[in-house]
Amino acid sequence: MRLFVAVWPPADVLTAVASIPRPSVVGARWTTEAQWHVTLRFLGEVEDDVLPSIVSAVAGTGPAQTSARLGPAVELLNPRVVSVPVAGLEAIGPAVIEATASFGRTPEHRPFHGHLTLARLKGVRKRDLAGVLGSAIDASWTVDELHVLRSFLSPKGARYESVAAVALT
Repeated sequence: MRLFVAVWPPADVLTAVASIPRPSVVGARWTTEAQWHVTLRFLGEVEDDVLPSIVSAVAGTGPAQTSARLGPAVELLNPRVVSVPVAGLEAIGPAVIEATASFGRTPEHRPFHGHLTLARLKGVRKRDLAGVLGSAIDASWTVDELHVLRSFLSPKGARYESVAAVALT
């Protein structure tokens, strides 16, 4: 199974994300509402039998709940990713990374940067995204559960399925 741990924003936040312009730009592959999440830890391919251990590890990672805030504006995360920053997960993100370090691929040694991916880019110039970069967005929600998601890859893009929801306690 190809797994990762993530936070799903609620419907009202997804509605705010849907209002962001998504210009038709050659080389920009826009994500869909069904794909909008905040990844805390990408595990990659893992054996099916370790799922219960991953869920147990994630279960002890955080407070009863935390607040997440989307915004203030759309940005380039790197030259290949258009995203919206998500603040408020700076404690839970690293805690999930540490708790799941023995599962899947080795965690990357870089600071956690909460974000929601809007598009993946190939050969797109920054000026081609002038209508979207800097677009203001301000939405917040209470995070009270984390999800272990399974990723199914296809030429049409990834599809995600929650295989476990873990309440923050």
